[in-house]
Amino acid sequence: MAGQDRFPAQDAEILSNPLRRTEGEEATAILRERVLNGDLAPGERLHQVPLALSLGVSRTPLREALVNLAQEGLLEYEANRGYTVRRFGMEDIQQAYAVRARLEGFACWLCATQGLPEAAAARLRACLEAGDRILAAGTLTPEGLPPYRAMNVEFHETLLACAENRFVRSFVHQTQNVPMASDRLFVWEDHAIIRRSHDDHHRILRAILAGQGERAEALMREHVTFAWEVLRDLLRR
Repeated sequence: MAGQDRFPAQDAEILSNPLRRTEGEEATAILRERVLNGDLAPGERLHQVPLALSLGVSRTPLREALVNLAQEGLLEYEANRGYTVRRFGMEDIQQAYAVRARLEGFACWLCATQGLPEAAAARLRACLEAGDRILAAGTLTPEGLPPYRAMNVEFHETLLACAENRFVRSFVHQTQNVPMASDRLFVWEDHAIIRRSHDDHHRILRAILAGQGERAEALMREHVTFAWEVLRDLLRR
């Protein structure tokens, strides 16, 4: 029976052995990103030899990464089958977006009422400028997708960090372990939708800088909810 809390004996030992911790953490981060951005599909079986080669690591840090992601709920382990990417249902995705909307909205309220450090405000403005440059051509090209995704992640992560509430940040990160609910995933190609989403970023930052906590909170909640509605409609097609 599949279960994310059951691992082969040699993998379970890794939990208490920090051997090559740096490589293991790096492999975990790269593999997590591949799951969250859809490069590794739900239900896909992970073959360790080619996966280790693609990551440029040996089997030990790879197994550490697999154990870590299974503990996070992104992978499942089954005896005689190995690790597979966990499948999430529509209800899981909807619930994750609902929690994200509430908590990221609250984070924006905190940012607005507490005030942003100037360095953070500058970083957020740089994110908006980067997004504007990427979208200036009137479309999000395949070449523009990775930098736009990175910009989007940095924008949201900066706001979470500036909220200075580790519980909010931690719980939001848990919801992003549902791949389709992650801010790293873009499954739509409609430029109007992407432009609307980035315009939300502008409105959110303006409200925060103006100290408008309730408005900033409402705008972020609407922003995340809109992303869910677009995704839901795509998945129903």
